[in-house]
Amino acid sequence: MEGAIYTTAAEMAEMLGISKPYAYKLIKQMNEELDAKGFITIPGKVATKYFEEKFYGVKVTA
Repeated sequence: MEGAIYTTAAEMAEMLGISKPYAYKLIKQMNEELDAKGFITIPGKVATKYFEEKFYGVKVTA
């Protein structure tokens, strides 16, 4: 996933040790947050930078 723009539900499930259906639920929630901020989203994927910021508290600036 190094350098990937988006993180998929399968990748998220593997990284966090959760089920794929739960990963889809989390992605949907994050995409709704991004939609509210005016960003374009892709169902089943979430921006990697946003995912890292939400789960690891890391704000990626590059």
